[in-house]
Amino acid sequence: MSRNYGKQVACDHYFQRSYLNADRWSSYWYQIDAVLQLGGRSILEIGIGNRVVCDTLAKIGLSVTTLDIEPGLHPDAVGSVTMLPFAAKIFDVVVAAEILEHIAWEDLTLALAEIRRVTRRAALISVPNAGYTFACDWKLPLIPRQRWIWRLPRFWRRHRFDGEHYWELGKRGFTLNLFIRIIQQSGFRLLGHELWPDDPVHHYFLLELDESDV
Repeated sequence: MSRNYGKQVACDHYFQRSYLNADRWSSYWYQIDAVLQLGGRSILEIGIGNRVVCDTLAKIGLSVTTLDIEPGLHPDAVGSVTMLPFAAKIFDVVVAAEILEHIAWEDLTLALAEIRRVTRRAALISVPNAGYTFACDWKLPLIPRQRWIWRLPRFWRRHRFDGEHYWELGKRGFTLNLFIRIIQQSGFRLLGHELWPDDPVHHYFLLELDESDV
């Protein structure tokens, strides 16, 4: 059984200038593009923040249901990712962007199992990746944009709960390989994962159900 989770930040946190930086807007674009890439019509967004992603997807024409642990954000349903109040396999795609780090590492398997339970196709998750970024992004005439990124994990640093994040990839004990192994053990197949130069602190993972679950 997971621990009880509650509100970690004030509702106006998502509308402050310090939160709405350029990297954040890049994150919104990558989330929206990944959902469109995964396909499907019915979307569950876990953790709605300021509603940029869910409102955009709805205006594109998708059927979006929102869930958040904070009722003050006015989601369609109130609840935790560790106990989703939905029937099995009713969404094509589940989005949980910057959500899983807000629960304890030992509850990660439970949260992924809940995401797998309610999706019938795929999921997009993103989590913070602690480290130092080395990146290049360039564009020349007649040549598609080229990007390169390398991130040095902070493997020597032990994470301490800061009131929001229980863990972060790249810190001691929270390696990328271990995280991928947990994803795969939870019944998902990893379609791909990516870091982007204009949003280097978030690591994106595209998942689909194993064939035995479809």
